[in-house]
Amino acid sequence: MHDKLMELAAWYRQALEGGGYPMIVLLMAIESSFVPLPSELVIPFAAHYAVTRGHMSVVGVVLAGALGSWIGATVMYWASRLAGRPLVLRYGKYFFISPQKVEQAERWAASFGSFGIFASRLLPVVRHLIGIPAGIVRLGYGTFSIYTLFGSIVWCGVLAWVGVKAGQDEQLVNGDFGHLALWVGGIVVVMGAIYWAFVHRHMKAGPSTK
Repeated sequence: MHDKLMELAAWYRQALEGGGYPMIVLLMAIESSFVPLPSELVIPFAAHYAVTRGHMSVVGVVLAGALGSWIGATVMYWASRLAGRPLVLRYGKYFFISPQKVEQAERWAASFGSFGIFASRLLPVVRHLIGIPAGIVRLGYGTFSIYTLFGSIVWCGVLAWVGVKAGQDEQLVNGDFGHLALWVGGIVVVMGAIYWAFVHRHMKAGPSTK
């Protein structure tokens, strides 16, 4: 596991050196689509890199992350809006989106309305699904974009702060990726607890939106 983390960190460092902000935009766009790429890995490491190498700024990392999140969410929104619920339910499984996930996202949207778009950007699992019910019910794209961008900026800001704090870890800065595993593990535990407390029960209970 340690070797794999080092290989992944080395690859991402090279990707950031060569791709910079566009690489962050691309990865976060993927994260906000149907591909389960954790933003909890993308943004903190990029912010850590920005602090320790000076190649980018933390503010730039946050804005690039938010832009990428909006792009990915926009793709999900328009794909769902143009396809409609029946096609999403029928063919979503080919893009790792099962009918169960669609219905769970609909329950979340029904529980929280437009504000759920903003809140979803701060929460795991529902983050990359919320564009589906928003598109299906034809929520105004301007409203969807505003809530998505604002929520994404807040979330990326939180993750960047974690990356900055990690950048102050002398052992991590000196190449001890065992500490990276501790940071990542801590994030996963916290996000898992938040998911269970604020997302799981809302997505499981109650009727779905038809």
